[in-house]
Amino acid sequence: MSSFTETDQLAINTIRVLAADATAHANSGHPGAPMGMAPVAHVLFNRFMNFNPKNPKWLNRDRFVLSNGHACMLQYALLHLYGYALTIDDLKAFRRIDSITPGHPEAHDTPGVEVTTGPLGQGISNAVGLAIAQAHTAAVFNKPGYDLVNNYTYCFLGDGCLMEGVSSEACSLAGHLQLGNLIAIWDDNRITIDGDTNQAFTEDVLKRYESYGWHIVTVLDGDHNLDLIADAIQKAKEVTDKPTLIQLKTTIGFGSKKQGTHDVHGSPLKADDIKQLKEKFGFNPEESFAVPQEVYDLCHKASAKGAAKEEEWNQLFAKYAEEFKAEHDDLIRRQKGELAEGWEKHLPVYTPADPAVASRKLSENVLNKIFEAVPELVGGSADLTGSNLTRWKGAIDFQPPATGLGTYAGRYFRFGVREHGMGAIMNGMAAYGTLIPYGGTFLNFVSYAAGAVRLSALSQVRAIWVATHDSIGLGEDGPTHQPIETLAHFRALPNCMVWRPADGNETSAAYYVALTSKHTPSILALSRQNLPQLEGSTIEKAIKGGYVLHEVEGADVTLISTGSEVCIAIDAVKELKEKHNIKARVVSMPCMEVFDAQPKDYRLSVLPDGIPSLSIEVMSTMGWEKYSHEQFGLNRFGASGAYLDVYKKFEFTPEGIAKRAIATIDFWKDVPNIRSPINRAFQQLI
Repeated sequence: MSSFTETDQLAINTIRVLAADATAHANSGHPGAPMGMAPVAHVLFNRFMNFNPKNPKWLNRDRFVLSNGHACMLQYALLHLYGYALTIDDLKAFRRIDSITPGHPEAHDTPGVEVTTGPLGQGISNAVGLAIAQAHTAAVFNKPGYDLVNNYTYCFLGDGCLMEGVSSEACSLAGHLQLGNLIAIWDDNRITIDGDTNQAFTEDVLKRYESYGWHIVTVLDGDHNLDLIADAIQKAKEVTDKPTLIQLKTTIGFGSKKQGTHDVHGSPLKADDIKQLKEKFGFNPEESFAVPQEVYDLCHKASAKGAAKEEEWNQLFAKYAEEFKAEHDDLIRRQKGELAEGWEKHLPVYTPADPAVASRKLSENVLNKIFEAVPELVGGSADLTGSNLTRWKGAIDFQPPATGLGTYAGRYFRFGVREHGMGAIMNGMAAYGTLIPYGGTFLNFVSYAAGAVRLSALSQVRAIWVATHDSIGLGEDGPTHQPIETLAHFRALPNCMVWRPADGNETSAAYYVALTSKHTPSILALSRQNLPQLEGSTIEKAIKGGYVLHEVEGADVTLISTGSEVCIAIDAVKELKEKHNIKARVVSMPCMEVFDAQPKDYRLSVLPDGIPSLSIEVMSTMGWEKYSHEQFGLNRFGASGAYLDVYKKFEFTPEGIAKRAIATIDFWKDVPNIRSPINRAFQQLI
């Protein structure tokens, strides 16, 4: 006899009807997947997941990720039914301006949404990151008799997620890491926007995931058999050394006239279809957004159990504090997103007497100095550890203990050659709430992970990219590896800080701002070649994003630069003075986004009226018109050769800069009252 009742079925049908009503009311959205996945969603939320809607941020809650984010009405319906801060009016506002029920789940908008999903494959990859973060947090903080952190991560995903390459990268790593706390449920409805999956997706998914090291369970009837669904989830929980993929055979748009077809994937149901759907499920066809009281009662009962579990956990945590006060306080601090007091005192400080060092090495110096003071900082590299210099001395790898390669308490990650997967995994790790992740690769290959970086910014998570080999200065590897457009691309991304430090103090400043910015990801573009420690640079100046590095009274021109070109600009000052009697001031601009956030008076003190300016950067000039009157950059691909020869080829030398500075002065000399780009009218509109 089934353990499920008619009220369970009513709850399932309520989800289906709410999905149909909301998408019809919005005249937009995807009703098919919510209607098909309603049974498994109900079973999961009602029988398995631990959560408390009154405290959506309870640390030990189970995490739920909707990787097929277009099915978000499924999630919104669940959040409403179980008592999260989503009202019926919020469901009626689905896909409307300023609602908390946007067209795809957004973590910072909607209580109960863990990660922002929609671009397919990202959610399941985030789920891997959430599971990693749980495993690490448990290994660090759990003690005998105190199983504080033992939550699961559950993820729904569709055929599209399985096709996207990012999911393959992340799930391959999840199998290697033996993440038994991760359970993914595949909505195997054989439908995508174009139609039946037999047109493009005929691989054996289960064999692929089995080869990754995943545990596999199949449920042939995901439309009706709730006991089989529950049994599959229970079996998944019993496997502790492998992530689980549950293949769930469902019918998209179950109950619709068009069920089982792609017509119901991304278009609201017609009025007559909704009418017959409601009649079939015993709802009044004249009512919209109706929820039977017995459904609320059933769902709220499960929520009450979750609240009771949190209360038990709180009592355990209070006892934990008595025995392990330091760990207790550390865990509390991490959940607030705060850093340990005085951590910044460990940042390296440099003077011009210190030797020239590549900024990738300066980054390694920072990691070596702060790794003990910032224990939540974890990270690694996409198979470029020796090039990115991302591993501090004495680091222990995050690996399954059974492998002998490390432990789950390890803080260094071997992401493998999986840049996109690494980025999406970092988003999940950051979203868990106890870790600050970083990942290393060449700057050019951050572009491989652009989808994940964009979601970092949209999700407002603190993730850090250690992006080395940042320019034509990497030399012999040539144009395939030399970034040109990369910084312009990521600088154009809202809520993303792009740092290109020129020396050691600026590198320390980049880490300071990246680590203290709770809701913003950062990309640190770092050099392969050595850079001198600059006269006039300090951490305090650099944390403003842009500052005057070299000032001169009666300046004829301002040279604005970043990274490895700043020291060349300084040499160009001497060239201009000694050979042309021209006075030049130099501005270092390590982070445009941070500079833009400074008061206008400060920005005008750095880039004042009355002086023409020239920007210098061995990248695309796109975006520099916001700060300079003229731009010297590289709007073509680079070249293969020794880095000094490549710089010389493109005239990024003191002489080449001086030539363009003189041309800038000549062009602007007859313009009265030269206005700083900061004062341009369009600037005020940005």
